[in-house]
Amino acid sequence: MRRFFLTVLLFSFVIRLSGQEEKNKTVSPEDSIKKAVIDSLKLSLKKLIKNTPVDINIKILEETLNEIKPKPKKKEEEEKDGWRTKGQFSLLFNQSAFNFDWQGGGTSNISGNSSVKYTMNYKRKSFSWENKITADYGLSFLKNEDFARKTDDRIEINSRIGQRIGESNWNYSFFVNFLSQFDKGFRFEVDPDTEETIRIEETHFFSPAFIQAGPGLLWKKSDDLTINIAPVTSRMIFVDKEFTNVEGYVDGDYFGVDAGESTRFEFGGAIAANIKFSVSENFTVENILSLYSNYIEDPANVDLDYTLNLNLKVNRYISGSFIFQSIYDDNATAAFQIRQVLGIGLDYKF
Repeated sequence: MRRFFLTVLLFSFVIRLSGQEEKNKTVSPEDSIKKAVIDSLKLSLKKLIKNTPVDINIKILEETLNEIKPKPKKKEEEEKDGWRTKGQFSLLFNQSAFNFDWQGGGTSNISGNSSVKYTMNYKRKSFSWENKITADYGLSFLKNEDFARKTDDRIEINSRIGQRIGESNWNYSFFVNFLSQFDKGFRFEVDPDTEETIRIEETHFFSPAFIQAGPGLLWKKSDDLTINIAPVTSRMIFVDKEFTNVEGYVDGDYFGVDAGESTRFEFGGAIAANIKFSVSENFTVENILSLYSNYIEDPANVDLDYTLNLNLKVNRYISGSFIFQSIYDDNATAAFQIRQVLGIGLDYKF
């Protein structure tokens, strides 16, 4: 077979040389020698092919051509116009248990976190409209505790339109962001008289709720690499008056809202960045950063919301996740709020 392959290549080379030979009008001594070699090779090749069965010649020739022909380059898939939707449901579990004789300290507990993410994106030529809904909720149950404690509670809706500027990665943009929570939030204290744990309600659905909106410029390399700069952004904060009508309430102590009021208006600038990449085939890292500065009051005091998501895919339905979130908003508290979740759970994409 190798002999036949080399023979075919030599035969092609000989034919090419012979074609060039016919074009030359002047015959030099070197050309005469070359012609003699070509004629000799032609004769040898014809004998070899003639003595080999035709079906074998055809089969080997087809296989050889398939091996040596250049492979076509894969064309990059162009993003089609129209709607694209994608959803993901995740359920994480975490559990710790200690027996009576455990001397290291600790409280047995079990916790669970659920998350739903759904995106609806529309594209038509250079125009895009991106929508994302995120809903997270989690509870932790501690041994000998009367109350469950929240580990996560968040509902966020993002909508952004973009118009690409020429053929660059820059877009004119306008965004709307809504952020609130599902359930009541409590502060836990110990009653000095009964020494029992009591809880004091501090938040509930739509208290607080944040709505931001504004035009800006969007740099978009891909769906996983975006930076939106909105230097003219308005923000409204909504709360329930029951939290600002408390006797002795000080203006601005509840998410910046004054006593007896239920809303607060702010005007400033916002930056939102999303960077997601794959470390390996089954391991992804996502960074989400939001910054906001209120021009009206303390513009140098920037609100920050940063989330790090690490996801390790075990198989189609099982994955391990690590979530780290840090929030700084001096209207809520003059310190960083830190949240960390680690667990293994179920994933379902739709």
